[in-house]
Amino acid sequence: MTKETKNKKENPNAKWYVLNIRTGYENSIQKEIKQRAEATGMDNQILEILVPVQKKIFVKKGKQDIKEEKIFPGYVLIKMELDNKTWDLVQNTEGLRGFVKTDRYPKPLPESEVKAITKFMEIEQPSYQSSFSVGEAVKITEGAFADFIGSVQEIDTTKGKIKVLISFLGREAPVELELSQVTKL
Repeated sequence: MTKETKNKKENPNAKWYVLNIRTGYENSIQKEIKQRAEATGMDNQILEILVPVQKKIFVKKGKQDIKEEKIFPGYVLIKMELDNKTWDLVQNTEGLRGFVKTDRYPKPLPESEVKAITKFMEIEQPSYQSSFSVGEAVKITEGAFADFIGSVQEIDTTKGKIKVLISFLGREAPVELELSQVTKL
């Protein structure tokens, strides 16, 4: 669940920093910095590299798919002791745009913010992502109203529910369903 590289060594001078990188290269940059730190003996100065991710449930064609989605695409957190050597090692990583800075110097991230991010990553309740939109025509694929066609009235991505307005016994009736029980027409 957590995309993290940990080092058992402690360093009281190490602080958390944010790296701005090319989107989509988060995991490869994490791996490269870790390998370079170990190869140069700086793994006691570069302690952790964190790619914040969270599980999301996507519903496509009535099927649920769980994927890890990056919380901050294009950013990686790194716990390190910042000096000229570690600066050069990190700065000379391909795909890295640089440290997030205030003025000319990297700004350390407060430990409380890092804890909040890691806590957010551990949330067991995944949020649902849907490609449906309100007013769109859909077909119910399972349940008591299977094969009925209706229009989307409401989408609740926190619960994974969708409210569909169908014509039943000559009247319009709203039906609440799971996102996986409907497909686009």
